[in-house]
Amino acid sequence: MSTLTAFKAPLFATVALVGLSLGAAQAHPAVNSQPWGTTPDGKPVRIVTLKNDHNVTVRVITYGGIIQSVETPDRSGHVQDIVLGFGDLKGYTVDSAKGGLFFGAMIGRYANRLAGGSFPVEGKVYHTDITAGPNALHGGKKGFDKNVWTLEKTGTNGSGAYVTLKLVSPNGDQGFPGTLTTHITYTLGNDDALALHYVATTDAPTVLNLTNHSYWNLNGEGSGSIEPEVLQLNADSFTPTDSTSLPTGQIVPVAGTPLDFSKPTVIGDRLRSNDQQMMYARGYDMNWVVNGAYGQAPRLGGKVYDPRSGRSMEILTNQPGLQVYTSNSLDGGYAGISGRAYRQTDAIAFEAEHYPDSPNHPSFPTTELKPGQTFDYTTIFKFSNK
Repeated sequence: MSTLTAFKAPLFATVALVGLSLGAAQAHPAVNSQPWGTTPDGKPVRIVTLKNDHNVTVRVITYGGIIQSVETPDRSGHVQDIVLGFGDLKGYTVDSAKGGLFFGAMIGRYANRLAGGSFPVEGKVYHTDITAGPNALHGGKKGFDKNVWTLEKTGTNGSGAYVTLKLVSPNGDQGFPGTLTTHITYTLGNDDALALHYVATTDAPTVLNLTNHSYWNLNGEGSGSIEPEVLQLNADSFTPTDSTSLPTGQIVPVAGTPLDFSKPTVIGDRLRSNDQQMMYARGYDMNWVVNGAYGQAPRLGGKVYDPRSGRSMEILTNQPGLQVYTSNSLDGGYAGISGRAYRQTDAIAFEAEHYPDSPNHPSFPTTELKPGQTFDYTTIFKFSNK
């Protein structure tokens, strides 16, 4: 509890504990796996449903390791999906793939941007595809989000219902060196927390940055803008970018900027600021430096609360950074499960990860992974209602 109490604020002080005392000893979490279509190149995809005792349901598909839906109750007990997504596989493999918006996906090998698609590993420069202006974004043209993962195991244990997916990325995949073996375990507990545990190993030196790219709307998928939601971030600084969203290499205090969420702040209050960083991104799309040591126990990265539904969510992680993105590129070109078109600010993403373009900034925490080392990080999304 130390990470929670150290960052407690009046608005959220009672929210974090809701649901924690609801009879874990009588828990009956459940997991179910079913076919969910076939990719255009003929690979079968499955959908795995995780449920707990508090009417929380999470669905994950093996294509892209995508979180397809997360259903949670509001303050009145009404259950709604709170992530943007699609009701069939085509929405992910064909429709959304055209825009490259990564709905709910596992991102790798390198989340976020690499300058010019280039990166050094032990003195040698490697290249991946340029996919966002002059830079690479989210791992090349066929990143982890466009692969079918192996459904390795499902089950229930003392932590809840879980599913583990596996992907082997061969040497040279999208230009990255080394054969990389990645496992991700999604666990839904009766504490109403969804934990994502990433574990990866390599047979040759490489770089690695993994995250999840879910779009959250705590008022419900397809319900409109997240501007009324209240955000607080456990971050005193951020990594500013240039006009192409590449970090300059600086780490700058958030104080006095529209990026200061050290206190609970309505997201829409400063969304239209003329601050240069906001103008570059057309909203929020920056990497915040999470306070506290990374690589150890997950600590609080942020909290978001929706006053309309009463839902709140904490983001805990042992990654060094948290990219927060107000869905600035959604333009009405996609209709989700609700049948409603998704537009700018209809969701917010919390991408717990290493800093963008870290291989090209030696002062940033390293993203190098060598044989014998293990990439081992956890991000937790903890749900409650007021």
